[in-house]
Amino acid sequence: MSSEQPKVLGDYFTLQRGTTYESKLLDLPGPVLLGLGTIQRNGGFRPDALRTYGGASPGKLLVQPGELYVSLKDVTQSADLLGAVARLPRDHAPGRLTQDTVKLEPKGADVPIDYLHWVMRTPEYRSYCKGRATGTTNLGLSREDFLSFPANEPSDAQSLLVATLDSVDDKIELNRRMNETLEAMARAIFKSWFVDFDPVRAKANGEPPDSICRRLGLTPDVLALFPDSLQDSELGEIPAGWYPGTLGDVADHPKRGVRPDEMTPDVPYIALEHMPRRCIALSEWGYAEGLESNKFRFKKGEILFGKLRPYFHKVGVAPLDGVCSTDIVVISPRIDNWFGFVLGHVSTDTFVEYTNAGSTGTKMPRTSWKEIAAYPLVLPPVHIARTFTDSIRPSINRIVNGIFESVTLVDLRDTLLPKLLSGSLTIADAVRGAVTV
Repeated sequence: MSSEQPKVLGDYFTLQRGTTYESKLLDLPGPVLLGLGTIQRNGGFRPDALRTYGGASPGKLLVQPGELYVSLKDVTQSADLLGAVARLPRDHAPGRLTQDTVKLEPKGADVPIDYLHWVMRTPEYRSYCKGRATGTTNLGLSREDFLSFPANEPSDAQSLLVATLDSVDDKIELNRRMNETLEAMARAIFKSWFVDFDPVRAKANGEPPDSICRRLGLTPDVLALFPDSLQDSELGEIPAGWYPGTLGDVADHPKRGVRPDEMTPDVPYIALEHMPRRCIALSEWGYAEGLESNKFRFKKGEILFGKLRPYFHKVGVAPLDGVCSTDIVVISPRIDNWFGFVLGHVSTDTFVEYTNAGSTGTKMPRTSWKEIAAYPLVLPPVHIARTFTDSIRPSINRIVNGIFESVTLVDLRDTLLPKLLSGSLTIADAVRGAVTV
């Protein structure tokens, strides 16, 4: 391609719009659906809570690994998703476009896709899309306006900057996957100890202690904490010496209301839109500047639980002090020993289904602390709860450290992005940035 004439996105891509799917075939085995929920605000792939579709659809609607797709609509006045682009990870299985997304099909093999991906995440592009939004409740960006955005071929310095931006994103993704692994390990231990009662059942069945320790990854001292028999209870068979209780026996809701005039603009603010599904790592937040309604204060290490039914299974550990939406319940263990036990329960599918069933309201059903506190569970002796908390605390700390490392990387990425189109970054600057990453 020649770079002598000014180019626009339409010189590189044609658009393929998605379609709707039968609801009865959702969540059956099949490709994931790539709708609005799979695109980060202001761009980027969002992997949490991907849904699948078990039916057939035309091959042209498939998005292959490495391909780009965008949203030409948004349902929020902020318009953060209008024109937002995502790239399906290169190690991901193919996905299907929905009626809310459009695939960018390159017109040739020499289209600089990596460069154009980052062009569509620059402030200039985001401002361009928002400035051409049409509609009131449902915002839209026309195909013509989208394809008219200026995008010349990259210079050598811009190409090197793209490589730096890609390396930053790769590190952010590595942190996300590490956090995902750490969380999965903590969930597995919780389920083994407090749901399946594996150590107790193994001892009751007469399995040798060294065999139990090897199989369950326990030390002899930890195994010795568990009883060697089960007893009947109103909740079924439970370990001897444990007893039926409720979440409210070990956790509280510190309802610290705060008015807008009591918040400084730089106070971190977490709303439901900042919380991923099925992930306790809260890596996004805004700030209190401009907030006009009452909020709740939360402290670092407390548990945030989204109480609106469409947003259930949004549960996370606060990585810092701040304020949150009143649609979020702040949960804190009565004493720190119970932290891991409480977190383990409120982030399970069983607990989310319980709050879902007990939610009230028509348009936007909500659960409440009263309902949450009444959740029935089996309470172990506090020394076992403390041992579990101690065992997962290093993982929680590592997750939080990974969050802040990624926040720093995002700041670096956002500092570099405005320079992508301006060409103000020299090759030497880009090399230094790559070395820093």
